[in-house]
Amino acid sequence: MFQKLQALQVIDQTATVLIVRLPDPEGAYDVAVAAVEGGIRALEITLSIPGALGVIERLASRFESDGVAVGAGTVLDGHAAYACISAGARFLVSPQLNHEMIRTANRYQVATMSGAFTPTEVLETVEAGADIVKLFPTDNNGTEYAKALLAPLAHVPLMPAGGVSPKNVKAWFDAGVVGVGVGSFITKAAMDDGDYGKVTRAAETFLAAVASARS
Repeated sequence: MFQKLQALQVIDQTATVLIVRLPDPEGAYDVAVAAVEGGIRALEITLSIPGALGVIERLASRFESDGVAVGAGTVLDGHAAYACISAGARFLVSPQLNHEMIRTANRYQVATMSGAFTPTEVLETVEAGADIVKLFPTDNNGTEYAKALLAPLAHVPLMPAGGVSPKNVKAWFDAGVVGVGVGSFITKAAMDDGDYGKVTRAAETFLAAVASARS
């Protein structure tokens, strides 16, 4: 199967990308592993994590044959894109449109999620060759904005990142998004006591809400 197509199919399988943005690389790795145990299949390891490339490499090696797509987030330019791909990332995520990031990813057949907010930015992102448009930011606008945006742009594969929870995930899918990015609800579940079983259970809860919303 084509490498890019495989990554996109993994993302579509659960319509969920887990955004891991934590201050400690070991904690980020442990959270990612626990989330996979709960059913997460697409992991976005952000470059804001110290030693993020090492985390990506470890996770990519561990889950190489397990149907898990390990990706990189906060990829701001072509140099970072190549470094992430070399570490094993199978999809790249940026908060903004960077043409060189997308060109580098397409050169090596790696999937991309590129950030946009306004209708103009969304169309420019699609025209630049991004596979998925990351709606960002979303915390203060949410589902009604996505619904209005997709009314004339229903063909655009839109995925919000930020402020998504089991309580509102149905509203996002009702608005027409193809998937969602989730962070704190899952990644911070073990913050108080280090019980990563809580991360696994949070992942299960979130994925169940997504499955219900999609049906």
